[in-house]
Order: sequence, then C-alpha cells, then structure tokens
Amino acid sequence: MKKKLACRPLAIFAIVASLCFWGCAVKREPVQLLLKSSPWQFSEGSAMSTRLPERSTGTIKAPFDSSSFTIKMRVNLKLEKATKTLLEIPGVLRVTTSQHDVKDRKHQNYPAYPMPDGSVPVLEAALRLYPPGEPQGARDMSVGIPLGMLGKPEGEHEVVLHFSGVRWTLYVDGELLDNDFALGYPKWGQQSTWEINPSTVAKAEIYLPGIEPQPVALAKPRIQNEIQYWTPAGHNSWVGDVATFYHQGRYHIFYLFDRRGHASKFGKGGHYFEHLSTSDFKTWTEHEAATPIEEQWETFGTGTPFLFNNKLSLSYGLHTTRIYPKEQTTLPLQWDYYNKHGVTGSFRYDTLSSYPAGSTYSVSEDGISSFKKTKILFHPCENPSVYTDPEKRLRMLANYGAKGTWESKSIDGGWRSVNPNFPPGGDCTFFFRWGNFDYVIGGFTGFWSKPANATDDKFEDGVKKGLDFYNGMNVPAVTEIDHGRFLLAGWIPMAGWGGSLTIHEMVQSPDGRIGTKWMEEIIPATQKERTLVKEIRENTSFETGTSSFLLTFDVEPGTDPAGKLGALFLNGEGENQACEVQINPQLKRAQYGKGQLNDFSEAEKSLREGGSTSGARNYAIENLANTEKPFAVRIIVKHDNKFGGSQIDTEIAGQRTMISYRPDLKVEKILFRSTQTGIKNVRIAALRN
Repeated sequence: MKKKLACRPLAIFAIVASLCFWGCAVKREPVQLLLKSSPWQFSEGSAMSTRLPERSTGTIKAPFDSSSFTIKMRVNLKLEKATKTLLEIPGVLRVTTSQHDVKDRKHQNYPAYPMPDGSVPVLEAALRLYPPGEPQGARDMSVGIPLGMLGKPEGEHEVVLHFSGVRWTLYVDGELLDNDFALGYPKWGQQSTWEINPSTVAKAEIYLPGIEPQPVALAKPRIQNEIQYWTPAGHNSWVGDVATFYHQGRYHIFYLFDRRGHASKFGKGGHYFEHLSTSDFKTWTEHEAATPIEEQWETFGTGTPFLFNNKLSLSYGLHTTRIYPKEQTTLPLQWDYYNKHGVTGSFRYDTLSSYPAGSTYSVSEDGISSFKKTKILFHPCENPSVYTDPEKRLRMLANYGAKGTWESKSIDGGWRSVNPNFPPGGDCTFFFRWGNFDYVIGGFTGFWSKPANATDDKFEDGVKKGLDFYNGMNVPAVTEIDHGRFLLAGWIPMAGWGGSLTIHEMVQSPDGRIGTKWMEEIIPATQKERTLVKEIRENTSFETGTSSFLLTFDVEPGTDPAGKLGALFLNGEGENQACEVQINPQLKRAQYGKGQLNDFSEAEKSLREGGSTSGARNYAIENLANTEKPFAVRIIVKHDNKFGGSQIDTEIAGQRTMISYRPDLKVEKILFRSTQTGIKNVRIAALRN
C-alpha cells in the first residue's frame, strides 16, 4: 500500500499533463539536483613533508617519497595576451597563463567560458610523466581552466596542484576545477631547480609527499536546476555511457564521467561510473562515485546494474588492455580456465601478479549508494551486461572481448555460454521484457525483438525492418519504473565520447512496436508561453527572442504523399549552421537536415538505409505512428556555451522522438514552410535557464 501511495503523484501528474498538452500550458517547476560537490581544503603537511619557504628560486632535494606532491600558490592573475610562466620545475612541472584559440574546443573545451570581449585566457599546469611501455618516453599531462569560469578572474587566487600518484588535480580557491588520471610518475633530479615568477606569484610552497585534500562540510547542499540535457559541472566534463536501474522505488543512473571527450589518461580511457538517483523524478541526488579510479592501471568500460542475493550491484569492465599488452593481464589466465572447464573461473584480482582485466562488479552497502568494489573477476569480457531475466535466471550479454549470451547460478564465476551467436553484434547490448515481448538493444545500431514465449532463435532484426527506436542517444539503457512505464536514457555526442544526459519515456503498441516520447516530469521549466501564429499558409519566419525554448505546433497532414513541412532553425548568419526539422506525414518519415533558405533540406538516410542516428547530426527516422491524422509536434532547443551549439529534441505525435546536436548553432529565427501540409497554433516559451 505504501508503494502505491508514494507513486500516485506521478500518475496524476502524467494524466494532468496529457490533458493540458492539447489546450493549456503546463506550469512546470525546475527539476532539482542536489550535488555532492563541496570546497576542499589542504591542511599542513605531515612531519615527513618537505616544505620550501617563500622565495623566487631555489632547489629541491630528491624526495624520499616521490609518489605524491602538493603545490600551494597565491597567484595575482592578470588577463595578459602573452604567455607567462608562473612556476617551473624544469623536467617536472610548468604552470602558465596564456590566451587560447577561441575556436579550439578540442579536449579541454576552454571556449565554454569566454571573457566578455570573447577572448579565452587560460591557466594550465603541465606535469611530465613517464608512462610504462610508452615508446616516446616522457609525456606532459596538462590540467587547466578558462579564467572566465572564475567569478572575478583578475586578482589574487589560491591555486593548488595535487599529484596523488593516481590523480593530477587543479584546485582554485578551494574548488576542484580540473583533473586527469596519471600514467607513470615524474622524475625528480638530485637537485631540482624551483623557479617562480614574483610579479604574479605572491607565495608558493611545495609539500613532498603531498597533502591529501579534505572536503569542507556545507550547511546547505549545492543545487543545480534541471536534469534533462544535463552535464556535470565544469568546462570539459561530460556524460558518457549510461546504465540505469529501478530498485525499491528509486531510479538510478550510473554514467561514465568523461573529461576531454575520452582523451584523459593519455587517451587510455580515464573515466569511471558516477551515480545519480531519484525517488520522484523531481528531486535528484548526486552520490559518491560507484567505481572511482584508485589505481593507475584502472580504466573502466560499460556494464549494467543488477540484483544478486537481494543486493544492488553494478557490473563493469576493466579495459586494461588499453594500457598493457594482453599477455601482461589476467585475460590469458581467465580464458585458459574457461577452455579447460567449460565455465569461467572466479579470481580475486588483488591476489594476482598480472594486471586485472575483464568483468568485475561493485556492491552497494546500503541498497542506494555506498558502492564497494568486490575485486572479483568473473568473466574475461570487458563490457558485461549482467541481468536477471523474467525467469529468474542470472544472465549476461557479453560485449568487447567476447560475445553471445551467458548464464550462471552465481555472479562470481561459473558462467557458461548458452547462445554463442546471439546477440550477433552491437556493442553495449541490453535485454528487457515488456509485456508479451522480449527486446535486445545495442549501443549504436543493433535492435532485436521476439514474442516472450519464443526461443532465442526467434529474435528478429528490427533495424532491417526500419522498426527500431534509435533517436540520437548513444548507448541507451532501458529500465521499467512503476505503473508499467519504461524509460530510455543515454548521452548525446558533443565532445568525442561524451555529451549531455537525455531521458525519454517509451511507448509500446499491441504488436510490440516500440516508440518514444518526452517524459513529462522532467521537461525543462519554461517561462510564459506566447502564440506566434494561429495558422501558417505560406513560408513564414519568426524571431525567437531567445536561444533556448520550447516550440509547439499542430499539424494537418493532408492526403498528398509528397506533402511535408519544415521548421528551419537559423542563427544570425543566415544558412550558416542552420538545421531543419522536416516531417513527411503520409510517408511517415522525419529527419534532421542541413538547412537552406531557398528549399527543403535534401533527403537523409534512416538507420536501415545506412544513416547514422548515433552521430546525432543529420539523419532520418521512418515508420512514424499516428501521422496520417492531425498530430502535435513539440521541439526543445537548448543552447549552452558549454555545448558550443544547440541540442534539438523533437517529439512527433507523442510516439517518436529524435535528437540532434548542432555545433555553433545559436537559434535566433525560425522559418516555417510546407507543401500540402497545414501548420497551426504555433507557440513558443523560453526555457527558464
């Protein structure tokens, strides 16, 4: 009874929202995310630490313990055009300020925070490391920030650089603003020179070994508004692969926290699972990381949350072969065990001499968060999708390093192959059952379905039929919540292997066909809605007055198969970077295309036809539902300086969605046009933030 009462507000909200969808504007309050972040402080070093007094030059004796160090500086920052060295330890470290190319967003995405004049001054610290097995020897690992992200860039700031042996981190005024994950260690000379720029650095101290930072308790948690299209705080931080789960009335999102678009750790995969959850979809909580990087050899891949022995667990892969050859990892040991016994073994990787690789998992200590690594290797595949199927069988879809469907009575080894040929492909595959149908979805292209009572050999390829529901999300995860609702969550590519978090709700027809729609509870809050026009009979353009907005309109499809409509989103430079949402109701197709002023965009391909939905740029979807009769279209355009452009999210007839990311697009005008298709009741409302 308590469960039903707790969830009733969601059902009421959905009913009210659906009623208002056709005739009134729903007043929405912003969704709130309670952040775990806090300021950090560095106490004095231990008695073993070496502390250098304030001075502009000096020498550092070879440290007894070179595994960590901390540098604290008082810096008087000035916005200068020339590159300036603030501190340097030749062959070890260099801290500089400089002007960054305002168009260069690679890796660090510094232009996310420009100065009012458009310039992008930056503070950077490059640490020279000697990675194992690197033929080129030393490599510089840089962390840095655009000074525009500081409240008052000019003036005195405390800058702290901390190398823990695993993390290389930059703090400014007590805030962690950038970090990377180390491979190798610096080499200190017997007498390392230490130089500071006295015109900029008022004070500098170095601690060997380093001082571990301690979080500062806050009386009130920090809060961010909105979860839809969310990215973690910071200029270069993104959401990577998403894995979701619903347990005891709480929806969990685990995502690979990704800085630099997969370029951290010298491109070896320096990302790990962070964790968000909610019990009502209006207030979200950011938890401690579920799988923090704690060793230099650790580099993680995708997995899935699951229940085993009534404990909330998270499987994931150790992608150690990105750093070390396979022969130096545990993979040969694991495959040898499987080949001899026909099932996988169970190995405690902290007892082995070779580097751990393959499948492992963490377990929540409280059923909500507080995850602890088991350090158990249970399979040699490196992207394990573990789940308990409706028949209560513990199963796994193997990805990256293995394939097929596997089964076991225990998570800790004993896995046997039960279907080596299915799924036939599709990285990061997920299984789910909805009513009378089973589904398997891949990370980018694969989609299969079958009746639930049919054997696995009856799975049919939905992509070949054009019946997939890919909509621009990458590595989408499917989860059932209360009242038989299913959610689809993934990331939109903006910066290499990362972007914004996006969540949609799924719809199912009696024949098992899957579609998607917006989830009403998390639609971003808007300001007062205004009507642009009641009816459009010819090409009509409007100034948006805002670059982030909700646009809605009704469509009268007509009977002409060639009839179509287009909504062309333009920035202030005409066709430059324009994007068109085009819908052909009778042919049941829609697309994002490269917009042009004089005509509709050229035809794009669907996934079945060889198009790329996962690229989230120009592509088509087909077999739309309910477009042969009047239907509604809703479009959200979200512009953000961090995005370096706009995300466009379109819902068609409440049955299909499609998402695109458009670099450099900041919408200022919309041009509507149609042939044999009516457009009515065009309304717009600015997003609140």
